[in-house]
Amino acid sequence: SDYSNQGVDQLQKVIETIKTNPDDRRIIMCAWNPKDISLMALPPCHALCQFYVLNGELSCQLYQRSGDMGLGVPFNIASYSLLTYMVAHVTGLKVSYLLYTVSLLLFQLQREPRPFPKLRILREIKDISDFKAEDFQIEDYNPHPPIKMEMAV
Repeated sequence: SDYSNQGVDQLQKVIETIKTNPDDRRIIMCAWNPKDISLMALPPCHALCQFYVLNGELSCQLYQRSGDMGLGVPFNIASYSLLTYMVAHVTGLKVSYLLYTVSLLLFQLQREPRPFPKLRILREIKDISDFKAEDFQIEDYNPHPPIKMEMAV
């Protein structure tokens, strides 16, 4: 985006604040640009991050409203970890940790784990292409109720 001097360089502000006021609790960078959200299929899942300095070490807390566990979450972990290392490097700090928060996963983590179900194959099959849906039986499947993480498109 071309902000034509109308935007804010959030990353530079984060770096300057870490250097001049490392105890500030407002060292926050937002991934959302409200002006552009209507132009997107979906707003970014990674919403904001906050940096903390303690004892010469830099930590980053990333808040994510949702997450594609196959692609998005691993990419966000890697990219925000890299960003934390880069910011620590230019501010002369050591890296402490990345705290990663994904909305609604708390509900899943609060559930008591249940035993895994068992899968039975009901007939002898020699050729992999001969399998049919009715050849499988799942036993002792006791799922928790669903957690709705609906896509808002």
